[in-house]
Amino acid sequence: MENKNAYPIYRKLNNNRSFYKISSDRIFEEIQRIGTRKVHYVHEAKQYPEILFIQDLINFAHQGIEDFTEKEWEIIIK
Repeated sequence: MENKNAYPIYRKLNNNRSFYKISSDRIFEEIQRIGTRKVHYVHEAKQYPEILFIQDLINFAHQGIEDFTEKEWEIIIK
């Protein structure tokens, strides 16, 4: 299932409040904008719903998921 050459993959929600860096089929980082603050999480998917969430992000499975670039990620994470 995992294609090591494809990672990292960057996604965001179209509300510009959640940004994702997917490092593997089981690990992703998330930055959430909450007001003027930013909160950074690192998630390791261990349960099936978490694994499906990563696959949904990768495959644009829902409306509102958009592509995002590494350059944009670096700007957001600063």
